[in-house]
Amino acid sequence: MFGNERDSIAVHYFDPEAASPEDWAKLHSFRRARHAEDLPGEPVLPDADFERELRLHRPLGESRRFIATRQGEFVGNLILMFRRDGSPGCEDFAAHVDAAGGVLRACRRQGIGRALARTLLAFMQAQGRTTATFKVHLPDGNAFMAALGAVGKYHSAENRLRLDALDWPSLARWREAVPLAADGLRWEVHAGRVPMARLGQLMAPFSALINEQPLDALDVPRMRYELPGYVTWYEDMDRRGGEHFLVLLCHGDEVAAMCDASWDARFPERVYQQLTAVARPWRGRGLAKAVKAAMLELVHTRHPGVRTMITHNAHANAPMLSINERLGFARHRDDRTYQLDRAVLASALAR
Repeated sequence: MFGNERDSIAVHYFDPEAASPEDWAKLHSFRRARHAEDLPGEPVLPDADFERELRLHRPLGESRRFIATRQGEFVGNLILMFRRDGSPGCEDFAAHVDAAGGVLRACRRQGIGRALARTLLAFMQAQGRTTATFKVHLPDGNAFMAALGAVGKYHSAENRLRLDALDWPSLARWREAVPLAADGLRWEVHAGRVPMARLGQLMAPFSALINEQPLDALDVPRMRYELPGYVTWYEDMDRRGGEHFLVLLCHGDEVAAMCDASWDARFPERVYQQLTAVARPWRGRGLAKAVKAAMLELVHTRHPGVRTMITHNAHANAPMLSINERLGFARHRDDRTYQLDRAVLASALAR
């Protein structure tokens, strides 16, 4: 536990297992207010689901939540996410921590953000971590990153597609344009769940594909798909209702192209499209368009009530942005990912 006090501001670790009903009620009120300020109009997790997520044990990662209070009221928070000690390959992540959070709009520029930043510094010093990574999308967040000395490393956007505006005949042509027989390709499609045995075979090729995506100057460990994460995710979907969709184009045992998406029964009018990728030897043949089209057709058939597809794209990923623009995706917001060196943070707080 780390605590800081400055004037009437205090920062405390929020322990999901020890929190009182009163503390949970304050946290729910705070998170709903922050959500309305930063993400107006977006759906909010029900209280019971939020509490379950905070208590959930994840085999690969941990998170800690710190709350800034003033006169007993919750006014800011800091969320830290990091690799679990003892998990496979945890040494690759030892220097890194992902950070998120914020301060209620009416309470900003009153020292609360700096108190939370001191808590971040104390955590990094105690654990020997040297790099904190933040993702922000609002002007106040960008300004605070600059004040701390963080460096913008990655520029991306959240893009959204209205399914009721899609040209379905054109999508069918995209899917059919791939000469399967001539190229020795075959479709593999999963709706709802992918069998665990098959997922186990796909972890290595998926990891190779995601590490070929443009990351600008972002300094992160090699990204990896790992089966224990899927086990936890599928168990969570079993509880609250949800589906995982996966579309592959395969050449023998090789994954030539892939596209996956997920649907959450709590927000039934939207679907979240995750990674679309084509292996380097297969690029320039229309495979990305084909798997993207097949995914949209699959989701529409399975859940005709879905109205919106949401995805995230690097600004540097021109080929995928071009495909999305032709489909009708529109930019919903811009995101910037910053990285902050521990020594730089210490210097900024000393000033």
